Amino acid sequence: MNSADSALVLFSGGQDSTTCLAWALTHYARVETIGFDYGQRHAIELAVRPFLLEKIRTLSPEWNSKLGEDHMIDLSLIAKISDTALTSNVEIAMLENGLPNTFVPGRNLLFMTVAATVAYRRGLNVLVGGMCETDFSGYPDCRDDTMKALQTALNLGMATTLKIETPLMWIDKAATWKMAQDLGGTPLLDLIRTGTHTCYLGERGELHDWGYGCGNCPACKLRARGYADFIAE
Repeated sequence: MNSADSALVLFSGGQDSTTCLAWALTHYARVETIGFDYGQRHAIELAVRPFLLEKIRTLSPEWNSKLGEDHMIDLSLIAKISDTALTSNVEIAMLENGLPNTFVPGRNLLFMTVAATVAYRRGLNVLVGGMCETDFSGYPDCRDDTMKALQTALNLGMATTLKIETPLMWIDKAATWKMAQDLGGTPLLDLIRTGTHTCYLGERGELHDWGYGCGNCPACKLRARGYADFIAE
């Protein structure tokens, strides 16, 4: 049975998607999660997902009662048809088109299309993603215009009334840390800091004040700078 008060969260195991999961658990009565194995170089994020989901349940009895099934989808075809620094062991660099080679063309478009298909089957009416065009690497598939156009296309193509929610779209990383604190206090903040994974290189050898990571890739730099700004506020 369809429910307008239900959501499917694109949950990678990173800072942004974990914050979005907490946001969804605060706003919707029924929440499920979906993750994608697309041959990512930082596949460690897939390993931390079950731990994070288990810990999220312990932070709030209400969240525990709302959090439902997790769906893991094999999208390894992305690695087969793309040539990027997120799917190949190559140095991170800027391309001639002005985008970093960490951009995986079509990734979020495919993620949302698959998520919409699962949501259709599960009777979930909202898709929640951590896309953001404030603190980001310039990826065109993270932009608000892209998400709005995709929402229209999905609903036209599936005869649905799905809504795409992007709670981080207009805030920076410092505000993302603050949102996590507001949603779940210090326990959620600590879980995101020590449990989530963002580093493009999959480095989890050293725990910094902002979390695990190499400290040098674009994702680590964004996360570290955002944490420093958050702490300074």
